[in-house]
Amino acid sequence: MNKEDKSRHFDGRTDKEAIPIFITHEEFRLPELESLTKIEHVKISYNKEEYRKNCPFLVVEIDSEKEATRLIKRAILIRNIYELWGMGKTYEEVHTQVKSKPERWPPYDYKSFKFIVSAFGSTCSSDYQVKIINSFAYLGFKGDIDLKNPEVQFGVLEDYGLDPYLPGPPPEPYMIYFGRSIASGNRDLIQTYNLKKRRYIGNTSMDAELSLIMANQALAAPGKLIYDPFVGTGSFLLTCAQFGAFTMGSDIDGRQIRGQTNRSIKSNVEQYNLNGKVLDTLVFDICHHPFRDNLWFDAIVTDPPYGVRAGAKTLGRKEPFKRPLTPKLIDGIPAHKREDYYPPTKPYEMSEVLSDLLDFAARFLVVGGRLVYWLPTVVDEYSNSDLPEHPSMKLVSNSEQNFGQWARRLVTMEKFKENIIGEHANVLNAKGLDNLSFVYHRKDDVIKEKQSGFKLNLNLISCILKNL
Repeated sequence: MNKEDKSRHFDGRTDKEAIPIFITHEEFRLPELESLTKIEHVKISYNKEEYRKNCPFLVVEIDSEKEATRLIKRAILIRNIYELWGMGKTYEEVHTQVKSKPERWPPYDYKSFKFIVSAFGSTCSSDYQVKIINSFAYLGFKGDIDLKNPEVQFGVLEDYGLDPYLPGPPPEPYMIYFGRSIASGNRDLIQTYNLKKRRYIGNTSMDAELSLIMANQALAAPGKLIYDPFVGTGSFLLTCAQFGAFTMGSDIDGRQIRGQTNRSIKSNVEQYNLNGKVLDTLVFDICHHPFRDNLWFDAIVTDPPYGVRAGAKTLGRKEPFKRPLTPKLIDGIPAHKREDYYPPTKPYEMSEVLSDLLDFAARFLVVGGRLVYWLPTVVDEYSNSDLPEHPSMKLVSNSEQNFGQWARRLVTMEKFKENIIGEHANVLNAKGLDNLSFVYHRKDDVIKEKQSGFKLNLNLISCILKNL
């Protein structure tokens, strides 16, 4: 791109830079951003070394305003995206950059507008906000000021950082950004799928925000088929279907699928009007599945039980040699022929769950298909070698949700080549994983408490579009 192209106004005709403003879950931000670029076929570039978990701003290059809007339309962790008109450590630097390109201003001369002043890591008094807004009076906009529904909105974004070793925010911001608001993320979906509003949930139902992030990580989109082999109450079926994918799930325990009268996965599907997208839920053990060999799925999205919150089980007997010689009769009917028959099960170790899950994904995902799943870890003992591997699968992202002494990691893998018969998953730290399931089981209440805490501590994070 030549200098003349880079100096044009950001109106969809030329390459520019952008700043997204992110929300919580610092480790999940970039993986979701990268996933969105693949879903929407939008090219971006940014310096990963400039990304800081304790900063909500990231400058990225992007081709046009149209592509920026498309990129963010289903984002969960990106709150806003701005065209960046100026940035600097002082307002003098910001104003110098803004004044250097007055050709940007005329399109907004007679449009209704609104200015906001926002500080990350600090607060702004109303008098201070007015002072800052007035410092941009040279823009000379003649339209009406509309605080409720303006045609264009401008933002002054100050970054004071989050330094735990300082008694308070520094006297001056580390960086100041000024730009025109382009679009906002789709965080309203979090309230739409809020568990408190859902007709049917269980103690393993996944938080709405995380479920939506996982749908993005899975590249859920119209025409794709996505499967959850440990479906439980079906959270991932709903969020992946929200983005247009066809979904289906299975579970060894049909009681969770069926639920109770008027409260089941089916009632949730009806609540969100997803009847045409959620295809079905089936009852079987994933270790003894009915699928014939074929490349079925575009993604597998799941939260395996691991014997953590809901004891992991697989078909079989704990002591197979004690199997009775004659069928057990109930009311004169063999137990296994009754409609309410529940076959015997045995514990399903965490290492076995992971190994079987990766083998299944390598066998039934299309090439380019993704496996998105949760992995529990002990924080002090975790190393990258704990991640299971498979010859047909590559790691895309590995994001930690920390709960103090232990954590769970959202792992995204992608099938990059055809599976070869005889290749199997490699679970290096099998013993450690199996021991962890017992630790995790005792701390289930802490999970719920910590999840609630995350909802109360949202930090502003955004994307800003920068003109070169």
